[in-house]
Amino acid sequence: MRIRNFSIIAHIDHGKTTLTDCFLRLTNAITANEVRVMDSNPIERERGITIKLAPVCLRYFDPQSQQEYILNLIDTPGHVDFSYEVSRSLAACEGVVLVVDASQGLQAQTLSHYQLAHSLGLTIIPVVNKIDLPSADVDKTVLEVMELTGLPEDQVICVSAKSGINTEAVLQAIVQRVPPPKVFPATEGKALLISSHYDQHRGAVALIRVFEGSFTAGCTVLLLGSQTVFHPSEVGVFVPKMQPQAALNAGEVGYCVTSLKDVRGLLVGDTLTTSPVKEKVAPLVGYQPPTPMVYLEIYPVESDEFELLKESLEKLVLRDAALQHTPAHSNALGSGFRVGFLGILHAEIVLERLEREYDLNLIATAPSVHYKVQTTDGAWLMVTAPSQFPDPSQIKQVLEPIAVVSLITPVAYQHECLELVRRNRGTFISAQPIAGQQQLTIKMPLAELITDFHDRLKSATSGFASLDYSVGEFSPADVVLVSIMLNKDPIEVLSFLTVRPQSESRARKMVEKLKDILPKQMFEVAIQAAIGGKIIARETLKAYRKDVTAKLYGGDVTRRKKLLAKQAKGKKRMKQFGSISINQQTFLQLLKQ
Repeated sequence: MRIRNFSIIAHIDHGKTTLTDCFLRLTNAITANEVRVMDSNPIERERGITIKLAPVCLRYFDPQSQQEYILNLIDTPGHVDFSYEVSRSLAACEGVVLVVDASQGLQAQTLSHYQLAHSLGLTIIPVVNKIDLPSADVDKTVLEVMELTGLPEDQVICVSAKSGINTEAVLQAIVQRVPPPKVFPATEGKALLISSHYDQHRGAVALIRVFEGSFTAGCTVLLLGSQTVFHPSEVGVFVPKMQPQAALNAGEVGYCVTSLKDVRGLLVGDTLTTSPVKEKVAPLVGYQPPTPMVYLEIYPVESDEFELLKESLEKLVLRDAALQHTPAHSNALGSGFRVGFLGILHAEIVLERLEREYDLNLIATAPSVHYKVQTTDGAWLMVTAPSQFPDPSQIKQVLEPIAVVSLITPVAYQHECLELVRRNRGTFISAQPIAGQQQLTIKMPLAELITDFHDRLKSATSGFASLDYSVGEFSPADVVLVSIMLNKDPIEVLSFLTVRPQSESRARKMVEKLKDILPKQMFEVAIQAAIGGKIIARETLKAYRKDVTAKLYGGDVTRRKKLLAKQAKGKKRMKQFGSISINQQTFLQLLKQ
């Protein structure tokens, strides 16, 4: 069988998509002046990152064997937020092209993707890219790759995807080294759901790798995980545009137009089958439902845009099954939604799409993680926002998610990395030298990781360190709700969850920030932070002073004293009965800092 299924894996910005474009041009799938055709979203093109995997079927004529091969390439995301999609795309392949930037060397996600590919038993073709850059250290990078993979030097291919230097050698290596797909004799079709997207006219489209049998238009297909049944209106391959064909047979990668109105029934990693007896079908290994890791509450700046926000989120969910949202309400910001994301980058992209594609002005609260809270009656709650946190008297224990972090750094910056980890409640597990650098394995609360840890790591190591992480276990933590109050009125949207040792410092920063940003009132405003009934931080916003004696032009001093006493009495009454109204711009300033 002259079919080769492979994927390209790399750290962010190591040239994975540029190499994909090069392959498309070499096989005449696109013209010479087309770039990033696999990135369908404008944000992907602008940021230069891949956020959604995409397959393409290439026809390559090998000059050595004088035969034509079908190369099914799956372009994968590089960011850790989308690592589950990467794992499912690798499960659909027999080989991978491991791309390493010659100017940056091995990075954390390079190592993570390599270990995943190696554990799946895939054939690995190492490629050193960007060899024509002035900062490239080709020899050093080749040695690093050889040490990592254990392959000899003659199997490491040095290329420049941007200028096309030696890129055809990679296609020849794929033909020669990657084994053809194993085809099992079967009468019923069985396939892996790699990904999905939504077509406005034809509904949900499933991207599949067929392992057994075949799939044709009109056949009855069952998704084992979601128990969804559909009849494909069309099957075919990407070239890179959708090209219909009579059937998708074992070993092929393509698409299946389901005509379903919602992609939420198409769960990445699910098993498709045409068998009428579902009990006899063993699901393909590795299926997991997508799990949100980071939660934000989003509100429209204009309250009358709530319905538009609701419709926009529902449309995005049709295209992104990993997105989860529930209604939320704030006394300060009105109606909105609590949205779960795979990570911070996923959240940034979704918010940007809402603002650009649907012309919405949004306010987003600070990100939070999901805590497991056991109450005194033994029940377990999943808490994703401060407003859901129960009264302290009802809490038996709180568990927070823990991330296992793989951090790669030059040896010279190892101390700075460990110090940064220590300050963020991290625990050092092990250190291992790898390709002239140190791979540090640490455990750290996810809540510490999702804020500005990555930025501080880059700053502490002059940009040389990189990290990759996965979330597995939950660990007990002394988590408390810090309530922010203005004149004793709680402002729910500014309240936050944190561990007790950090509560006072974070509370002080918040009340100081509020003091600087809030406009002055005609009366003093008490800005307080509290845990339960205990005040842990306070600032006082002084009253705006109006000169009530300006109209005096003479007379006895008692007149002046009388006016000032009257003003003091009025301010005391205002302080007692007055309420603070915070405008939207103030909230925007608070939540963006």
